[in-house]
Amino acid sequence: MKKIISTQDAPKAIGPYSQAVQAGDFLYISGQIPIDPKTGEFAGNDIKTQTRQSLTNICAILQAAGCSIEQVVKVNVYLNDMNDFTAMNEVYGEFFTKDYPARAAVEVAKLPKAALVEIEAIAYCK
Repeated sequence: MKKIISTQDAPKAIGPYSQAVQAGDFLYISGQIPIDPKTGEFAGNDIKTQTRQSLTNICAILQAAGCSIEQVVKVNVYLNDMNDFTAMNEVYGEFFTKDYPARAAVEVAKLPKAALVEIEAIAYCK
C-alpha cells in the first residue's frame, strides 16, 4: 500500500509528482530544490544556503511522515557544478552527523529553476 505525503512546510511540487510517497516502511522523497516554502523563492544564491534549504525541506517531509533524518538510508545529490562539492558537503555534514546514508553526488547539465542543487532521499521508517 502506498501513501502520499505532503506538507506545507516544504515547497509544493512544481509538476505532476508528490513531495513523497510512503510504500511499506520506505519513504521516497522527491528531489528538493532550495525553495523556501514561506516565500516561494530560493533561500539564497550560494551553494551552502541552497543545500541547507534543500535539506531543510527534506527534514520537513520526513517529519510529516513521522520519520527523522536518522532514518535516511540513501541520498542522491545533483549539483549544477561539481566545483561546489566541498561546500555542499560541509552543509550536508551538519544534517548527517553519524551512521551516514549511502549517497551519490553528480553534476548535471541543468536543474529546475536554475537551482545550484537538488537533493532526493529514501528513508526506512520503521
